[in-house]
Amino acid sequence: MPKRYTAKQVLKALHRLGFSEVTKKGSHLKVRGIRDGKLQTAIIPMHREVAIGTLSSILRQANVTKQELEDNI
Repeated sequence: MPKRYTAKQVLKALHRLGFSEVTKKGSHLKVRGIRDGKLQTAIIPMHREVAIGTLSSILRQANVTKQELEDNI
């Protein structure tokens, strides 16, 4: 079974990768950062535990690999 992460852990890892918070609407947080010379935007639902499919979507939006995430948590 894949490891699950909290929204705070995902946000902390993205901060370490150069992302910063842009806006918050309800329970969702928008972060932006430069990856491979392009501006990437990702939406993070600030829930206790992020579902596996949702985590995959966040990583795809941010252009971050799962290994990079794990290395920065």
